[in-house]
Amino acid sequence: MTLKEIQKEVDVWINSVGVRYFNELTNLAILNEEVGELSRIIARVYGEQSFKVQKSEEEKKRMIEDEIGDIFFVLTCLSNQMNIDLEAAYERGVKKRNRRDGERHKNNEKLQ
Repeated sequence: MTLKEIQKEVDVWINSVGVRYFNELTNLAILNEEVGELSRIIARVYGEQSFKVQKSEEEKKRMIEDEIGDIFFVLTCLSNQMNIDLEAAYERGVKKRNRRDGERHKNNEKLQ
């Protein structure tokens, strides 16, 4: 599935099931909430915090995947409502990183 197809699928879902898009500020707040949920899980899986109830490795992986999926959905909503082509935005981001960071990380002693 391409990013364009994903954007279309989200748009169809929002306009049929979701009734309409939340406004941009509400979606930004929701995006931050979802990022916070991912952060909480990562702090427990990779950090020093622990879960209240022990989780299997499969459960931990699924929880992270679910939160990343939620983040991607809300990010797609924001892109749609602001008429941003995710594929074009991604391609520009990669070009920017290649131009800006093409040698930077290779020359970073901390990464060696």
